[in-house]
Amino acid sequence: MTLKGQIADENGASTVPAPPYASQKPSKLLNPCELEIDLFCKGMRVDPSCTLESDARFITRTRAGLGSGLELVIPGPIKDVWVNVPVEEDFAQQSCYELVHEQGEYWVKDVLLDHRYSVRVPPEPAWYTRTTGRGTPMHKVGVLQGTYLGIYISNSCGFWYHSPTGNCKFCASGLNVGVNEVARKDIDDVVEVALAAKQESGSTFVHFNSGYQTDRDLDEAAPYVKAVKSRVGTLVGLQLIPTLDFWKYDRLIDLGADHFSFCYEFHNPVYFARYLPGKQKLVGQQTFFRALEYTAKKLGKGSCSGEIIAGVEPLGDTLRAIDYITGIGAFPTVCIFRPTIGSDMEQVPSPRYEDMLIIFRHLYEACRRNNIPIDVTPNIEVSLIVQPGDTRYLAPHTFASSLYQSEMAMARWLARPYFAWKMQPKKITASDVLTRPVARGKGPGVGN
Repeated sequence: MTLKGQIADENGASTVPAPPYASQKPSKLLNPCELEIDLFCKGMRVDPSCTLESDARFITRTRAGLGSGLELVIPGPIKDVWVNVPVEEDFAQQSCYELVHEQGEYWVKDVLLDHRYSVRVPPEPAWYTRTTGRGTPMHKVGVLQGTYLGIYISNSCGFWYHSPTGNCKFCASGLNVGVNEVARKDIDDVVEVALAAKQESGSTFVHFNSGYQTDRDLDEAAPYVKAVKSRVGTLVGLQLIPTLDFWKYDRLIDLGADHFSFCYEFHNPVYFARYLPGKQKLVGQQTFFRALEYTAKKLGKGSCSGEIIAGVEPLGDTLRAIDYITGIGAFPTVCIFRPTIGSDMEQVPSPRYEDMLIIFRHLYEACRRNNIPIDVTPNIEVSLIVQPGDTRYLAPHTFASSLYQSEMAMARWLARPYFAWKMQPKKITASDVLTRPVARGKGPGVGN
């Protein structure tokens, strides 16, 4: 076991911390995706000229704590890139990047190279400061992370309450849920907040997640899925601890679930066991794989995702994870490791820009080779990760890349009527209580 602030290699030995951030500088002017990657790696300081109290969304530590930065939008010719920039962590205070406010505009300034990048600071939604009909502050029910609404639906992750604790070492959800947000969400509150996000912020996607709930995770999510799908009419995604009771995924799809994501974080089984002790002991890495494979096949190419963390396990393992995820028809959700405040890995160095650039160039190529749809769904911009669609800025100038991007542009155009229909409230007759189906000829209680 390594000490807090250290990182181990595949043999368990501590490695030397990363060099100072100033020595990891790309020298050229960066495109929006390159800047996004570098900001995730280095964070950013905030100059006193900034008036974020009135201009920005407040910084909130909800869920795992990964959204604890400042929301920015980097404009670009292909697409605007959303990024949740670390600003409070220790490593951000050493950053070469500084946010400045000059003549009514915001700029990210590279103080080493004297480069300047124009950025937008998205304002706080008006509904954040309102309360629901039950008197609950709306921002304690759900928050925008990019353009989508993220809601942690239940009590804090059970991994935190085992002895010894089994919490994931990068995570701070046990410090946030019930403090910075309501511990258990009321369904009517959730519907009211989702309606406000849809009508006032243009949100098209509600993403529910939860920590370990002793195999009740999917059961507890079912009423929320049905309520939002039938009373609000948005796309609905779930990020929950997986199960091998695959019939539960079938029932959630009947209730309106459009997307499943599975956070298995590390492809290397040694790293999975070391940094995710609760998942290793009570779930198992193979459960994540089997559930991802089942739902990806059930919902179709590009409808599910495998979520991994880059910058902790060896680079080759992360590249293999991307190949595995895209190879089964899912899309890779790759988070750049963030040493969140209060987590066991708070003092672990953030990764090198050059390594992350290799990963995201590979991600683009893996999506292209496997024809994974990227940026087809309308108005889903996730600020916590480098989205596959963001990596279009990293695409090589080849015929294959041009053809792939043309196909994706056509897919976006053709899918518009479909998504307009999907985002209308639906009459759902299926029960929101997940009961095991009876398989004919096999007796009661036999599932998939």
